[in-house]
Amino acid sequence: MMNTEPMSEDFQQSCDDSLDATGLLCPEPLMLVRNRLRDMQPGALLYVRATDPSTERDFDNLCRFVGHEMVNKKVESDVLEFLLRRKAE
Repeated sequence: MMNTEPMSEDFQQSCDDSLDATGLLCPEPLMLVRNRLRDMQPGALLYVRATDPSTERDFDNLCRFVGHEMVNKKVESDVLEFLLRRKAE
């Protein structure tokens, strides 16, 4: 079950990589995340910050279609936060 609690700074620092997509509009955040996950090791965690509201839908669909895991997301403010786990291969 996905956790939707705010992400602490310590939690963010425990990720394998991070991506700041704030200020970017669809499809840029999705393409950047897709490419970054492709380059990461299986099971690695990617922390993403974005401001485009469509990223929530886009990242949910990316996970569903490709097999990555949405570990956590916070969509309560102007800056959206996501934690994605690259699929195991």
